[in-house]
Amino acid sequence: MNAIIPINEPQRMMAVRRYDILDTPPDGAFDRITALAARRFNVPIAIISVVDTDRIWFKSHHGLPVEQIDRKPGLCASAILTQDPHILEDASTDIRSLANPLVAGDFGLRFYAGVPLQTSDGFNLGTLCVIDKQPRTIDQGQIDDLTDLASIVMDQLELRLSARTAVAQAQTLAQEIDHRVMNSLQFVSSMLAMQSRSPGNDAAHQLEVAANRVATVARVHRHFSAGIVGDGNDCLAFIRRLCEDLSGVLGKTIVVEGDDEEVSAKTMQSVGLIVNELVTNAAKHGDGTIAVSYHIRGSQRILTVSDHGGGLPSGFDPKTAKTGLGMKVVGLLAKQLGGEFTANPRSKGRGSEFCVTFTA
Repeated sequence: MNAIIPINEPQRMMAVRRYDILDTPPDGAFDRITALAARRFNVPIAIISVVDTDRIWFKSHHGLPVEQIDRKPGLCASAILTQDPHILEDASTDIRSLANPLVAGDFGLRFYAGVPLQTSDGFNLGTLCVIDKQPRTIDQGQIDDLTDLASIVMDQLELRLSARTAVAQAQTLAQEIDHRVMNSLQFVSSMLAMQSRSPGNDAAHQLEVAANRVATVARVHRHFSAGIVGDGNDCLAFIRRLCEDLSGVLGKTIVVEGDDEEVSAKTMQSVGLIVNELVTNAAKHGDGTIAVSYHIRGSQRILTVSDHGGGLPSGFDPKTAKTGLGMKVVGLLAKQLGGEFTANPRSKGRGSEFCVTFTA
C-alpha cells in the first residue's frame, strides 16, 4: 500500500521543519490535550501526529505505547490531504480503509476521526486524531470539539515558534551590538592615536578634544540604536535624529533633506560619524543655517553639508591641506565607504560645501 503524497509536499515539509517539533521530548501540554480528547470521545487512543517524509511521528500518544509508524499505512497521511476532518466510523466497511494494514491486520482499527493540524499559511503538519477498535458514530458537536482541540495544538506550536524566533533575534541583535561596539572602540582608538600626533603639548586641551571624539561616537550610537527596526536601517530618518540632537548641542539651525533608503549598519555608522564631524565643523567655522542632504543618483550616494560662512581658501583640498583632525576623520570614513571626500564653495551664495560621494 503506497502513501499518497500531497501536491505541495516539498512546501509542506518545509513548514514541518519550521516548527522544529520532530523527535522532541514528551510535553505535558500536548499530553493533556490527547487525554482530554480520549475522554471526550470515550475512546482508548488519542494521538497528536506529525507526518514526516517516511514516517508518522507521534508528539503525544495517549493509550498507545509506540512513538511512530511508517507513513505508508498511516491514516494520518490520508487525513492531511484535505482541510476537512477525516472520519471513519467503521473502517472495516469503508472503501477508503479496507486494505489498510491497521484495519486488516492484528491492530484491528475500526474507528478513526482526525482533524488536520493546519498552519496559518495553509499547510497540514499532521493530525489530532482519536482511535477505537470498535465501530462508533460521531456527531457534528464532537467533530467541532475535535477541531477546537486541534486549534489549541496549533496555538501551542505557534507560540513556541514565536518564542524561539524571538530568542534567535535577540541573540543575533546581541551579537550585532557586540560587533558594533568593538568597531566603535577601534575607531575611537584610531582617533585618539591621530589626536596624539597633533602639534602642541597642551595636555588639558588634547584631553578635552579626545573626550569630544568619544562623545561623538556615543552620540552616533545612541541615535543609531533608536532606529533599529530589523535588518534594514532608515538612513535619512537617522540623519534627521542626529541633526536634531546636534542642533540643540551646537545652538544652530540644521535643515535636513534628501532621499530615503535602507542601508547597512556599517554604512549608517560611517554616515553618522561623517555628518557629526562636518556639522560640528560648519558650526565652528561657518555661519547661518547648516544644510545637510543625502541624495541617491543611480548607484551613487551623495552626502553634503554646507554652511553660509566665509568660504574656503582658494584651491582648498581636504586631502592635501593642513587641516584639523575632523577633516582627516571624514577622509578616513569616506575611504572606508569606498568613496571620495571633496570641499568646494557653495554653488549659490557665500559659504562652504563639503561632500562625500560613495557607491551603494
